[in-house]
Amino acid sequence: MQISDNYAGDVDSAQAYDRLASSKDTVLIDVRTRAEWNFVGVPDLTAIGKETLFVEWQSFPPAAPVTDFTESLSAHLAQQGYDKDAELYFLCRSGQRSQSAAIAMTQAGFGKCYNVSGGFEGPLDPSRHRGTQSGWKAAGLPWVQG
Repeated sequence: MQISDNYAGDVDSAQAYDRLASSKDTVLIDVRTRAEWNFVGVPDLTAIGKETLFVEWQSFPPAAPVTDFTESLSAHLAQQGYDKDAELYFLCRSGQRSQSAAIAMTQAGFGKCYNVSGGFEGPLDPSRHRGTQSGWKAAGLPWVQG
């Protein structure tokens, strides 16, 4: 794990999955867009008895930041019985938007916000394909197509 001054730090996909599987008060939050969820696929946590929480960091189109992200996510978490001590694991395509989301939720008072580095698909490989070098899919973690 890599620690940051602005949020709890970065973890890779396997570390996040292991923590989600071993602790009750952990949540995976996918901050990609609805289009990405529908066409690229989503993490599948059914084997560990959990569900991913889906809250867009940016809308698509026009890819503008969602202005009420922290309020919306805070309300979703409270509805599901999570407080500000819950461990939140943020996931996007490659780890950039999720890092921003982890920082925003840390600033909103949640103390255990982690960025899943590599995201769902990771960076482009030499053939300009995602999902082969790092990230949720490349780690062989469970996922389903929308």
